[in-house]
Amino acid sequence: MSMFENNQYRWRETCFVLFQSSERPTLEVVEETLTALDPSYRLQDKLADDDGRFDSLTLLSPDDFAALDICFTCGPEILEQGATLCDELESAACEIDEPEGGDDDFDEVLDPGALLIVLDALAKLTDGIAVDPQTGSVLSDDI
Repeated sequence: MSMFENNQYRWRETCFVLFQSSERPTLEVVEETLTALDPSYRLQDKLADDDGRFDSLTLLSPDDFAALDICFTCGPEILEQGATLCDELESAACEIDEPEGGDDDFDEVLDPGALLIVLDALAKLTDGIAVDPQTGSVLSDDI
């Protein structure tokens, strides 16, 4: 079951790891990479294509009270998401910093550590680039 369908998870952010399709890893390699990051991570709903290449999984990080749905997307959907990503990055780059405030209590509890660690590992595994469109940030340190 996707964590996006579970009402226990209250915050959702979409990030991307952009890479060449020739760098698509097998599900087995993705599992090994993610479990090596933190022994407390639990992987479930793991799917691969007919050739054993990674398709999707859900990572649970109990220590962070977080879950990540991770999926591989290609074809026409990528073109659509790419256009949206460009718009979001352009918009984020042009925004003026907003004053502090808002949902401070929730922000203090939120720890995106697992998300950032997993994004970095997947970017390195695929020789890709990790992007957070909400902040307009490229998260890969190789650029």
